[in-house]
Amino acid sequence: MSVEFAEVVRRRRMVRNYDPDRPVPADVVDRLLDHAVRAPSAGFAQGWGFLVLEEPADRERFWAAATPGGGGRERWLAGMRTAPLIVVPHANRSAYLDRYAEPDKGWGDRSEDRWPVPYWYVDTGFAALLMLLTAVDEGLGACFFGIPPQRIGAYREAFGVPAEYHPIGAVTVGYRAPDHRSPSLRRGRRPVDEVVRRGRWS
Repeated sequence: MSVEFAEVVRRRRMVRNYDPDRPVPADVVDRLLDHAVRAPSAGFAQGWGFLVLEEPADRERFWAAATPGGGGRERWLAGMRTAPLIVVPHANRSAYLDRYAEPDKGWGDRSEDRWPVPYWYVDTGFAALLMLLTAVDEGLGACFFGIPPQRIGAYREAFGVPAEYHPIGAVTVGYRAPDHRSPSLRRGRRPVDEVVRRGRWS
């Protein structure tokens, strides 16, 4: 199943409930990851890494490690836990600092002060977005969400994640099941003319 790009963008939304009896086909998982690594990256550093969790025990370990107890998120978590696939994108800052210390970039050192923003996070976010869009194109739903800072250590320990890789969040993927609309959507989408400036800001 393939959808016109404009329709993919229009349909994309964060899905928080999945059909637990329909696994994501292996070829679709491969396409999600193949598209993710086609994201742009500064200096073509490609400083990312993806942890793919498909087995029930691995997914259960993820939720146990990465989810804080309580907090009024029980309904959200119940739906998210039905996802048959979790992909955790990680950013590797060192890959970028090393890349821009190479002769063709001319910096000669690994100083973070040269970076206007931390592109290792930006680029890994691009990769995550390509996974979200690919999921829609494949007739699936997906949701990007954060791992709470206080749970990062438990997550790293549970999956043996090296120190140089920092999870920027996680993506659940699966076939959509009916779910509730996020209360945040009541805010409405800001119109283009409210957020765009042409020529100069003011």
